[in-house]
Amino acid sequence: MPLGAAVDFAHEVVPILKKHCVECHGGEKSKGGFSMNTRALVLEADVLEPGHPDVSLLIEQLTAEDPDERMPPPGKKKAPLNTAEIDVLKRWIAADVPWEEGFTFAKDRYEPPLKPRKVKLPAGPAGANPIDLIVAEHFKGEKLDFPVPADDSTFLRRATIDLTGLPPSPGFAAKISQGKPLNRDKAVDRLLADKQGYAEHWMTFWNDLLRNDYGGTGFITGGRKQVTSWLYPALLNNKPFDEFVRELVAPTKESRGFIDGITWRGEVNASQTTQIQFSQNVSQVFLGINMKCASCHDSFIDRWTLREAYGLAAIYSETPLELERCDKPTGEMAKASWLFPELGQIDASKPRDERLKQLADLMTHPENGRMQRTIVNRLWAQMMGRGIVRPVDAMNTEPWSEDLLDLLANHLVSSGYDLKAVLRLIATSRIYQSRADVREDESEAYVFRGPVRKRMTAEQFLDTIRAVTGVWPKADGDAFKEKGASGGQLNKVMKAHDLKKWDDRPIRTAFGKRDSLQAALGRPNRDQVVTSRPDSVTTLEAINLANGPELAGMIRAGAEKLGNAVDPKNLVQSVFRASLSREPATEEMEISLSLLSAKPSTEDIEDFLWSVFMLPEFHYIN
Repeated sequence: MPLGAAVDFAHEVVPILKKHCVECHGGEKSKGGFSMNTRALVLEADVLEPGHPDVSLLIEQLTAEDPDERMPPPGKKKAPLNTAEIDVLKRWIAADVPWEEGFTFAKDRYEPPLKPRKVKLPAGPAGANPIDLIVAEHFKGEKLDFPVPADDSTFLRRATIDLTGLPPSPGFAAKISQGKPLNRDKAVDRLLADKQGYAEHWMTFWNDLLRNDYGGTGFITGGRKQVTSWLYPALLNNKPFDEFVRELVAPTKESRGFIDGITWRGEVNASQTTQIQFSQNVSQVFLGINMKCASCHDSFIDRWTLREAYGLAAIYSETPLELERCDKPTGEMAKASWLFPELGQIDASKPRDERLKQLADLMTHPENGRMQRTIVNRLWAQMMGRGIVRPVDAMNTEPWSEDLLDLLANHLVSSGYDLKAVLRLIATSRIYQSRADVREDESEAYVFRGPVRKRMTAEQFLDTIRAVTGVWPKADGDAFKEKGASGGQLNKVMKAHDLKKWDDRPIRTAFGKRDSLQAALGRPNRDQVVTSRPDSVTTLEAINLANGPELAGMIRAGAEKLGNAVDPKNLVQSVFRASLSREPATEEMEISLSLLSAKPSTEDIEDFLWSVFMLPEFHYIN
């Protein structure tokens, strides 16, 4: 058939590609970096020349006599394409590669609803936490029993570390219960009312998400700014989340460090410019969308396209922005645009600051359920050990419970975008307060069974040791130091919010620079957005925990301070209570006392502290 003859894409071309090509170059696979999922991906790979089949690499490889050059490769045990199939593909290329709109070889993917969705709760006891009603229905469907409750000391340690980053003080439970059984709701309320404890702890979560750090890449060029002077008061005062997002997307002077990104020294690829960083970071943090793949070409992993990634970038850009596909200019200019036009669109003719305000309006639109679901999913993951949607940055992934996700999102909105209200709803649920004895098996399809035991972050681990020993670093203002700024800025912020002078109170690890010990414990350098910390122990971490100088020095300083303790038995009890929120077992007391003499030396106390701080129970939030 002559090359000019019409070609039927659906009935002629698609069967050939399915038979010979998509096993390696379709769906979730892109061998050699080549995906055939969409026409755009085929064209950007430069394997064919539209209108010119005789000079197209695709035809050359399909007809090559050399088995090392031919596609499909002989190892796939597929016969080479026959003459009729080659003729179809030549006619397809000659006709400028026609492709039915919307067709893809990608697997069918879950597409979440954009707008909020009302949830009908299952029947249950009056006054029950709505989370528990949904979870109980889930367990019923999976033929699982509701997990047994954790004991009071386990619950208190979990809730206090989760909400304030520190273990409960030894007298905390007694102050709340006053001789009565522990009122867990009251305990959660007391923890969330601790403004400083809450803000200082959640700095770690937001520092990771907002790439907020106190040294490292970007500061050398002046292209990276801290947002601590804005972030800390925002957490301290529990700024409503819609306002929080608005001030980051259409920023104030203090909050603009997030959207400005890193100015790199020297040349970088097109997907690392500050404009593209804006597109990647804003979509990832607030919408759970991975734009990194789409910043180079149409995404292999979900539905987002190069044009959409550049549309977001153009909102931020102050100069015309040309689309580059795999670092090659396309000749197409980006137009500032929003990902969900159902809610409205950006006026590309407006100045940048006005465009950012429009984006902030769309991002925080009451009908933008995408933003609401993304943040509550992150909070659930922080509290429960795993998101309702996992990974938390892939919100196009189907949740294990749509109802639970929407319940939390709706609660966020109805509470006035109060993040603490969402945390309270989670922390006062039976399921959060259940025993965390779940072990995930990633080889099987995931079934929610309850809370997952979590490793403490570097900041929680170090702050807990400091809380037990009473040895805290001195204030040096690192968190608020920038070029030309004094370390006294932090004190000014504290004074403005009627708080004690920073120099007179403990300095939490979240406000200091990352050192080698924190790096070994998993604190990232934050060149990019970070949404999860490593859960497994690395060799580097094991070495630092065994004999690292920073940790050894901290424990020795603690031993020196605790050396004033008169009674070794009291010392053992107080350390166990402060570290693990429980009394030492009989065998633990005997072993501990064997390390301590009647008048223990600093070295004796060091050995004892090492024995407690290296317990797996200490490292985990059970």
